[in-house]
Amino acid sequence: MLATRTIIGFVVGSAIIGIGVFSLVNGLGFQTIEVDETYDIGEATSYQISANKGGEQKMIITGDKFDLQLTSPGGEPEIPLTSFSKETSLNWAHLEDGVTRIKVQNTGPSELNIQGTFNVTPDPLLFTYHFLVIISGLVIIGFSMGFTIRKPKGF
Repeated sequence: MLATRTIIGFVVGSAIIGIGVFSLVNGLGFQTIEVDETYDIGEATSYQISANKGGEQKMIITGDKFDLQLTSPGGEPEIPLTSFSKETSLNWAHLEDGVTRIKVQNTGPSELNIQGTFNVTPDPLLFTYHFLVIISGLVIIGFSMGFTIRKPKGF
């Protein structure tokens, strides 16, 4: 017969393992991030998009006047700090593995809107983190199984 603590530990450990496996499987491949942000007068923002070769990126910036700077691995596209007005649409794919850096500053008299769809590569450290969650679930199950073992005489 299993002890109550063993059953509780088994259920909790199984739930933790399930969460870890789901997160591990869900984190494989490209991840799509949707961005729709608004910035007030004078505000600035920056984006760092880490993606493998072939990762497609789309961005639409709408505002009266704004400064934009974009650097991408492989050199295409490369936009030095340039002033734009009204609306600018950017579509590009990573030519090499690496990080695209985008800096945008609102220099106009009204709000600036940024909409984008970024295909990013998840951080490899998260892959290790998911395995640690799975291992912790196994450890919880292992310790809870110890409550079922009969105690030797003298305890």
